[in-house]
Amino acid sequence: MEDVESWPTGRLLSAAARMVESRFDSFLTDLDLTHAGMIVLHHLAGGPLSQRELARLCRVTDQTMSRTLERLARTGHADRTLDPRDRRRTVVAISEKGAEALTAARAEERRFERDLGYAEIRPQLIALLKKQL
Repeated sequence: MEDVESWPTGRLLSAAARMVESRFDSFLTDLDLTHAGMIVLHHLAGGPLSQRELARLCRVTDQTMSRTLERLARTGHADRTLDPRDRRRTVVAISEKGAEALTAARAEERRFERDLGYAEIRPQLIALLKKQL
């Protein structure tokens, strides 16, 4: 095994992120979800939002959000409807299946946190990201 103690910090963070993402990706695949879909469900847990609001919250383009929502609707994780007040606007709500998947994914994240010792690094990562956002 390569001496990871000699790696630059950026490489350590990148390798750790890929490792965690790969592990979680396998779990999401079993739920028929993607990471992008999971982020959308997280935002929808607070109530229905427009496609444009979701794109802004997820920091993606409207076109990218449209593709993500298409998949979530097709898999039954979210429901899209036209806004009765403005037929040009799409409103998205989490479905029962989506809420169940979100609950399961959050439980799995907590298990990962315990298994991988996130308690020590999570506050530092949050502080690092807050400086940049």
